[in-house]
Amino acid sequence: MGEYPLPPAEILLALRKGMVIPAHPLALTKERRLDEKRQRALTRYYIAAGAGGIAIGVHTTQFEIHHKKVGLYRPVLELASETIRESEKLIVKIAGICGKTKEAISEAEFAMDKGYHAGLLSLTAFKNSTVDEMITHCKEVAKIIPIFGFYLQPSVGGRILDFNFWRKFLEIENVIGIKIAPFNRYQTLDVVRAVAESGRNDIALYTGNDDNIVNDLLTDFVFAGGKVRIVGGLLGHWAFWTKKAVELLEEIHSITERNAPIPAEMLRLAVQITDANAAIFDAANDFAGCIPGIHEVLRRQGLMKGRWCLDSSQELSAGQNEEIDRIYRDYPEMNDDSFVRENLDRWLRD
Repeated sequence: MGEYPLPPAEILLALRKGMVIPAHPLALTKERRLDEKRQRALTRYYIAAGAGGIAIGVHTTQFEIHHKKVGLYRPVLELASETIRESEKLIVKIAGICGKTKEAISEAEFAMDKGYHAGLLSLTAFKNSTVDEMITHCKEVAKIIPIFGFYLQPSVGGRILDFNFWRKFLEIENVIGIKIAPFNRYQTLDVVRAVAESGRNDIALYTGNDDNIVNDLLTDFVFAGGKVRIVGGLLGHWAFWTKKAVELLEEIHSITERNAPIPAEMLRLAVQITDANAAIFDAANDFAGCIPGIHEVLRRQGLMKGRWCLDSSQELSAGQNEEIDRIYRDYPEMNDDSFVRENLDRWLRD
């Protein structure tokens, strides 16, 4: 591999098989300081629910933690790594990496020092850059840490990354996966077609399309270059009701591994999950209440104390709380509240 590092073989194998990777939220006190007790409890919840990995320092963790004046990037990553070490399970640790090249390299070096296996590389700082400029940046970060590509939807800070970008990105030796989250079918196809035509059968594709989770995971993407599958999810939607997400992915893997017909019930479930996501992510208001919506579900479960975000203006949109009430009423089988109730005291231990 030359100058490009790779994670241990068992990490690569687990990623390629496919797993649930929650995008880890940020637990805050009313004073908007890190609530370490509940931050640890969230991590313990994900592990107990059966998640195979955790992504932290990502959009759901609030990109503001990367700002030096906030100063939470390093404490949050360190806390997650320490909590994961309590478990004997193999947990893939993915760190969000942001900023221009100097800042991104600094974050990558810290993440590697704390035992993270890969960096989820955000390109939000490169909104007006050329493809070649972005690829140069990606290569520099990849010299420090194995990287996960990240196609983030423009409405929450991402930019358009076309087929040409992904073909060049896939020439980087230690790209180990891609999170596909443009919330757009055409742009999703740009990524999977680029993977098919690259011949890289070692790339683990993960859906981040919270509006189309089940269909992404059920589909054989077949192109002239070959067949590609999305094997798991790295999702804000899987930051809550995680035990149910694990059960869902296991069921989908059972269907796809047997090449069995897709049950009509699975397609109905796909629509219901998208309906739930629309309410919790506040799709009606261009996702303005996305992070508070996630926090509200976790607050109802007792895992979070409140919905507080670093930006005090971030709150539920008008009518969003009522929409979350509707989801709880219409789809009671989707939540894992009983699992949380049975274990919450243990997760909240010091």
